[in-house]
Amino acid sequence: MKNLLIYMMIFLLTGCTALTEPPKNPDTGTNENPPVAEEPAEPSEPVVPEDTSLFHEYKTDAAEILDTMSLEEKIGQIFLVRCPAEEQLDLYLSMKPGGFILFGRDFAEKTKEQVINDIGYYQKNSDIPMIIGVDEEGGTVVRVSSNPLLAEKRFKSPQELYAIGGLEEIIRDTKEKSELLLNLGINLNLAPVADVSVNKSDFIYQRAFGKNSAETAEYVKTVVQTMKDSGISSTLKHFPGYGNNVDTHTGSAYDTRPYEQFVNNDFIPFKAGIESGTESILVSHNVIDAIDNKLPASLSKNVIDILRSNMEFTGIIMTDDLSMGAITELQTELPPEVMAVLAGNDMLIVTDFENSFTALLNAVKDGGISIERIDESVLRILQWKLYMHLM
Repeated sequence: MKNLLIYMMIFLLTGCTALTEPPKNPDTGTNENPPVAEEPAEPSEPVVPEDTSLFHEYKTDAAEILDTMSLEEKIGQIFLVRCPAEEQLDLYLSMKPGGFILFGRDFAEKTKEQVINDIGYYQKNSDIPMIIGVDEEGGTVVRVSSNPLLAEKRFKSPQELYAIGGLEEIIRDTKEKSELLLNLGINLNLAPVADVSVNKSDFIYQRAFGKNSAETAEYVKTVVQTMKDSGISSTLKHFPGYGNNVDTHTGSAYDTRPYEQFVNNDFIPFKAGIESGTESILVSHNVIDAIDNKLPASLSKNVIDILRSNMEFTGIIMTDDLSMGAITELQTELPPEVMAVLAGNDMLIVTDFENSFTALLNAVKDGGISIERIDESVLRILQWKLYMHLM
């Protein structure tokens, strides 16, 4: 009897133990718990990259304006037109250009009041306020200060200023220059020259800072920041770097330097200007063999892509004047205005606005240029104008 009780106790204990063990996993043959199915995760919101483009805060307002514009109005905004003679003025204004660029003849023998009235007339007769630009570099290129009725003396070149008082003198001069231009109604100075040139025999040398790439970059950075603080837009020129090339006003210039030299030398001041917030960059007509050995830089998508992609520039890209010899001597299937827009330029500097306008308008109507491509640049131009508080 005693042995029977012992056997029954052992049976009960082992049975209870077996019941308290976790069931074996049929897949593994072990006592591990089967995996618990997880609840499906809630779908996450797509991550929208932050817009860090130069004029991004004005994009919504610019888009609303763009939606109200006709094709002809959009085409007009693409052009920065050489200010016409009086007999063509009203015709050009009726075509609603994006802006006028003024030269020496537009200031010659005029008083400040006359210049202010002229520019006021242009703006009054433009539904969308205009960019009013000028080349007031100092030294050999002084459209405004060459007139003693507008300035007490001609603005000195960057090299002269630096020799007098270094970057502090550059800052002082830039402030004075910007104030004068703004008071006349000019909102864009096509400066500073960002080309690296240390050889006195170079065509561009007198207009350049005349020092190596690092020092030129510091000069460009200083001028761009001072102009922004003063409330006037700047233009870096002449991308991708003029080097020792000949004058493209009269004919073609072929640059055979290796691409590495541009990256390690010529691009450096432009990169400094971009990082400092320059609003626009002007592209030269030089043929850069290492980038595009067939087309001038101003008509080359390869060149524009370097600015947009490699150098991450989100502002306005404009051509040098398409009436210059380096362009007019070209034999191309498409008009240069069309090629310039297809390459990615936002604004085209032209002298013959009437024919340039017609060439671009016809290209859009014929399907050679998409309306989306036009809208891309016009939206950016409108954002620029809002950024400058012109609208």
